[in-house]
Amino acid sequence: MHPDLPRVRQLQELDNRIRELDAEISRLPKYIARIERQLESHKKALQADKNALEENRRSHRHLEGRVSDFQQKISHLRVQMGEAKTNQQFRAFQHEIGFLEGEILKVEDRILDKMVESESLEQNVARAETALGEESEKVAAEVAKVKERVAEDEKEAASKRARRKELTLAISENVLRTYSHAHKTRGGVAVAPADAQHCLACHVLLRPQLSQILRSNDEIVTCESCGRILYYQPPDDAEPDTSGDSSLAANPLSEEGGKAVSSVH
Repeated sequence: MHPDLPRVRQLQELDNRIRELDAEISRLPKYIARIERQLESHKKALQADKNALEENRRSHRHLEGRVSDFQQKISHLRVQMGEAKTNQQFRAFQHEIGFLEGEILKVEDRILDKMVESESLEQNVARAETALGEESEKVAAEVAKVKERVAEDEKEAASKRARRKELTLAISENVLRTYSHAHKTRGGVAVAPADAQHCLACHVLLRPQLSQILRSNDEIVTCESCGRILYYQPPDDAEPDTSGDSSLAANPLSEEGGKAVSSVH
């Protein structure tokens, strides 16, 4: 077996894992930001309910103050009515007192409405405070867990990158160049299995004369269609690589069909 073949396969495994780790390291802070935004929106909703409740109470106090003012005026009018010298003055005081008593009834109806509204708002606030407390605890625990996971991922990614650097030093320059080009142009998949007839990444037919070379794994062989480094995988062990070119999989006799493989020396 060519000594670089297991190395590039290991390099591909390292690159796959590094890509997974980088994606997770990038994704997890976004997840934290999302759940924290949700928590903040619930805090704002609770504050809005509290503000509405406080406004209700202010309005309630204002209405009670108006009732008190009307009652004081009525008390003064009753005193003045007792000092009236004519029936006309008496009836005038009586009429004004009746008007104020009517206003009191109107205000008391509004106070009753405020009391009903206040009860509903107090229930909303109580429920929201309970739910927010539970959510805050869950978010705090989730944030701590995610931060721990990110730290673990970063540690593993650093280890994988160090191992990758060591491995690239052991691979011949021309093979590494071939790997790097395929990795860049083929979505990060530079190494692919092949059976005796096809590249299992892009499904292009291999040239018969190179089947023996491929089966021996004694040379670094690349697919002339997708440029990936190939290694032989017996049919019983072969699993189609769906990370290859879907367009070629759908149409193996495309423009690139009929090409086979080349070897890297």
